Amino acid sequence: MALAIACDIHPINNLRVQKYLKGEMGVDEERAGRWVRHWMETGLAAVEAMVKPHAGRFCFGDTPGLADLTLVPQMFNARRFNADLSACPTLVAIDQACLALPAFAGAAPDRQADAPPT
Repeated sequence: MALAIACDIHPINNLRVQKYLKGEMGVDEERAGRWVRHWMETGLAAVEAMVKPHAGRFCFGDTPGLADLTLVPQMFNARRFNADLSACPTLVAIDQACLALPAFAGAAPDRQADAPPT
């Protein structure tokens, strides 16, 4: 599952891909956002189906693991791009459980020294 997230979902919202879409391909902001949301929502729905039978507080039980480490940043990105997460209630709950832990909360992108002001 970690590979599915890291290889299928993450590259879609990578800044390099976004710059290429908007620059080289000439895709406007609205269409680029719609494109990334489509692929993020599709990918996260597939991850939801994979994790749902195994989930506890976290992706695979009650201890965070590699899948959780890859999931949390993509959930942040999904919110950043205003993706519809209604098809992913298990992932939303797992993300909240992860962010309740100090290590995950402290590593959040918006908590970093170089994060833009909100």
